[in-house]
Amino acid sequence: METDVWLAFFVASLLISVSPGAGAVNTMSSGLRYGVRDSLPAIFGLQLGYGAQILLVGIGLGALLASSSLAFNIVKWLGVIYLVWLGYKKWTQAPREIERVAADRESRSRRFWQAAFVNLTNPKATVFLLALFPQFIDPQAQSQALQFTIMGITLILVDVGVMLGYASLAAQLSRWMKSRRRQVLQNRVFGGMFIGAATLMASYRHV
Repeated sequence: METDVWLAFFVASLLISVSPGAGAVNTMSSGLRYGVRDSLPAIFGLQLGYGAQILLVGIGLGALLASSSLAFNIVKWLGVIYLVWLGYKKWTQAPREIERVAADRESRSRRFWQAAFVNLTNPKATVFLLALFPQFIDPQAQSQALQFTIMGITLILVDVGVMLGYASLAAQLSRWMKSRRRQVLQNRVFGGMFIGAATLMASYRHV
């Protein structure tokens, strides 16, 4: 893969990751509640889901979502329902004493799989990757698999960096979350953002 092509792809990857979506909302919520270090399970979970999307496109199954309205809508509505459930759960979460947060944590594995499912049930990501990869793959090169691997690794590493940034930003705000009123406000904001992401996903149309 030529260096200039990779740099262009890197910029595209950065713009994709920085654009707020359900994954960013999930990461910021985790960073605000647990801090940066303990947000890693959620961040890595997102990458599992993202990697699965990349692999689906790579082996051609992503074309099914692009060509089949039924398959697209099944995955889409699973994602919508899941995001609404996360939003409701966050919206109704009771304020907690800051000193008790450590004892009130969700398990790391639960946060990991919850985040993974957020990305796994986003059909727009699959369709988007189907549109993105052909723009950067050189069909004349002998090793298209290598090009694809480089792009997949780039997407995931860039997304990890961006999600760490989101988690760090959210963690800086945790000091303001000691009062019950601010915790309720935070829960309402993130609950609303999850539901907003679900609404946006519901608006996706199969092309």
